[in-house]
Amino acid sequence: MFLIRQRPYLTMNIHCLQRCFCSAPSPLAALQLPSPMEAHLWYVLPEEVRSEKLMAQYTELLSPCERENVLSMRGEQLKKSAVLSRALVRTTIARYVDQTNFQVDPKSLKFRKNRYGKPEVDWENADGRHPPPLHFNISHTSSLIACGVTVDSPIGIDVEEKNRKLKNHVLAFARRYFSSQELEHLTAISDPEIQRQELVKLWTIKEAYVKALGRGFSAAPFKTFTIRFKAKTRGSHLSMDKDTEASEIIVESFDDPGNITSNWQFALVELAGSHYAAICTEKAKIIEGRSSSVPMKLTVRRTIPFVEDECLPEIQL
Repeated sequence: MFLIRQRPYLTMNIHCLQRCFCSAPSPLAALQLPSPMEAHLWYVLPEEVRSEKLMAQYTELLSPCERENVLSMRGEQLKKSAVLSRALVRTTIARYVDQTNFQVDPKSLKFRKNRYGKPEVDWENADGRHPPPLHFNISHTSSLIACGVTVDSPIGIDVEEKNRKLKNHVLAFARRYFSSQELEHLTAISDPEIQRQELVKLWTIKEAYVKALGRGFSAAPFKTFTIRFKAKTRGSHLSMDKDTEASEIIVESFDDPGNITSNWQFALVELAGSHYAAICTEKAKIIEGRSSSVPMKLTVRRTIPFVEDECLPEIQL
């Protein structure tokens, strides 16, 4: 059966999980790199950052070019969101240390973009150190900003508001952007609100996938591939109910109809009770003699950089 249904294994309400607040013992507590089977997701809620002094501290982390871009924006909310986005990326990456316990200064980080515009860390290796093999991706709405991190594996993330409103009717929107199979699935949903929610979830997953490819929407239009769910054995990796049936998300490309790939792992989670977040990472092929069937772990943290981190339990995808 095709596509997203109202099943508990597809979403986990992160907001309702048991919280573990801890004030950072240092400005940025050092963390070990994620394992090859692990993804970390950090998010910040702009409404929780009210201190002008803290915002000034974040602005100091930005490069001159980044600060210039912020100043060119119209509206204080846009400027605040841009500063928080850049500060979240810099402070998140700077938390991680390599095998030599080397930790970078968030202000010293430099970035470049690939041919499709996806940002990457431009590591300076003048001191002879080997930079950590980190991949990251960022996504934001006006009310939530998220950054995902992996090691040696491409990652794409997308966040969308659960109550996101569409300018057009749901099916008119789907006809424009989605494949015929996805449109068929949405058409079969009679409840307008559930139909809208399923469209938002599907958009979030597809966006995360094209960002993991490193291409973005323009280079990988949503109509050129279909997201499908393939049944697996019982025992869900995403559900808190271990008896729930699990599924595996696979991608079918219309550019190459014979290419149906399950080489990507996806998670669709709920953040702060108000947003959907999709995470897409490439599966590790062989890790210490184990096959790619080993599930990836997802660790989620809510943060206000330099102030506090909210550590959430690990999630098995």
